[in-house]
Amino acid sequence: MATLSLLHNLNFVPLFNPSLSHQNPISSISLKPSILRCSNSTNVPAPSPSPSIRIQRCTRIHAQCALFDYLHYTRRYTLVDADFIAKNSPCFINSLISKVRVNERDDDFGWAIRRYLMHHPINEFEPFLESIGVKQSELKLLLPKDLFFLGGDDSVLVDNFHVLFNYGIPRNRMGKIYKEAREVFGYGSGVLSKKFESYESLGLSKSSLVQLFVCCPLLLVGDEVDSQFVVVLDWLKRIGIETGWFVSCMSPKRTYRWKTIIDSIELFHQGGYSEKQMYDLFKADPKLLLEGLGKKAFLVIGRLIKLGLGVNEICSCFREHPDMLSSPRMENLMLVIAFLYNIRMEQDAIAHVLYNHMHILNRHSIKGYKTVSKELGVGKASLCQMIQDDPLEFFGLALRRRQKKNLNDFKYDPRRYLEKTNFLRKLGYTDNTEEMEIAMKMFGGRGDKLLERFNCLVEAGLEYNTVVEMVKQIPAILIVRKTALQKKIDFLKNTLGYPIECLVGYPKYLFRDLDTIYARFAMYEWLKKRNARIDCELCLSTIVSTSEKQFLKLIVNAHPEGPTAWQIINSLYNKSKN
Repeated sequence: MATLSLLHNLNFVPLFNPSLSHQNPISSISLKPSILRCSNSTNVPAPSPSPSIRIQRCTRIHAQCALFDYLHYTRRYTLVDADFIAKNSPCFINSLISKVRVNERDDDFGWAIRRYLMHHPINEFEPFLESIGVKQSELKLLLPKDLFFLGGDDSVLVDNFHVLFNYGIPRNRMGKIYKEAREVFGYGSGVLSKKFESYESLGLSKSSLVQLFVCCPLLLVGDEVDSQFVVVLDWLKRIGIETGWFVSCMSPKRTYRWKTIIDSIELFHQGGYSEKQMYDLFKADPKLLLEGLGKKAFLVIGRLIKLGLGVNEICSCFREHPDMLSSPRMENLMLVIAFLYNIRMEQDAIAHVLYNHMHILNRHSIKGYKTVSKELGVGKASLCQMIQDDPLEFFGLALRRRQKKNLNDFKYDPRRYLEKTNFLRKLGYTDNTEEMEIAMKMFGGRGDKLLERFNCLVEAGLEYNTVVEMVKQIPAILIVRKTALQKKIDFLKNTLGYPIECLVGYPKYLFRDLDTIYARFAMYEWLKKRNARIDCELCLSTIVSTSEKQFLKLIVNAHPEGPTAWQIINSLYNKSKN
């Protein structure tokens, strides 16, 4: 079937009409890349470009236009689908460019790729899967066998792709659904719609469901409604946690298991936590709810129970000191327990020390027992006695003085994700859209810090909507620290006398090094006082953004003593920087 389909498509070449490219908004760009002209033979395979060779932007645009034309005019993809695939499959585009040779009779690189596609139909699953978020390293394992043409060989997959997209699921997030729940793309007509309706009947909003399906694709597999998910919803209602807040703490980059969440809730419930206490605990640290206690915590609890401590005693300690449940704290407590076991301390003595002091002992990492024994010059028996006499004083001696930063501290934190999402909503981005996904990548940093820097610009005197437009155009503005923003704005307004509105036309001022700005304006003022031949009303961007070479030529050299003065000014500000 694949062979017949291939022959059919090769005979249907008239549909692939480059003259229609003016109908395509992408193809209307006319650029001529400067590329190497090779021999007239198209049968000689072109070597793949070296990874160090940079493909020109105009060449990539021509390749995208050619792929769009092939998918839309020859393969009859919808304009929207063809445009999305062509623009969001960069690895496939690079591979396509490496296979194409350009003849001297060709006007541009775009025609060379069109000619290549006429005679070499592509495996359409490759650019499609890449465009929905499947990584290049995962592609080979996920490519369907014996299928070549997406629309002709697997129209069911395309239909389900459209159902998901029409429901609101971002196309670039469907790759996770394809990897974790491929069955979804094989459903018959109306199956997915019924599943959506079943989950909506639970009282969940459409935006929450979209986020849930992206984060937990397995919800769409099996029965109409996942029974474990229903149990989680019931627990959330009992505790008083809003479903919308719960879903907003989830990240599409992580995998969640409902059984883990249920086990986590039930563990705290059986440990004596009231619903109010669980509410406060999970609100303070959503990670405990979404990802459970983790293996380290269960190992510690198991060790403590084995030592003779009761579950209620352990949970009571956790209730009084909820910060103990973090992964780094649990790791520190495991080191303490291992230390006590290694020096052969009696179990009853270990249980006594931990019951009374584990909320303090888990705060820091300790050295190994051999190191401590060597440093103090005592044996195991003496170490046991020292600990029993004064545990806190002993472990103060056993602390690691220089601790390396624990990588667990930098892992995903649902609270930070929620703060960033809330900030982007204020800028006008909508939940669960492709624009929101792009914005999450563009705006680097924590949500609370982004909001703090945004407010700094508003408080400086700029209109709220003006700042929104500025940061949307140049998100990197919010990478600058608040203190640096304040200093630069203060210098601009109070020292230079420029109105704050000039930042709208030249926001890049906020990126410039403050000492460089000081030095350049000091030089500019020095020249103005000596009536040098310079424009006395030079704009802000000219003084700040001009390259060093141009600044010397146009401004510094405008006075005979300028170079000497510039050298002195530069050295003064370099000293202050150092």
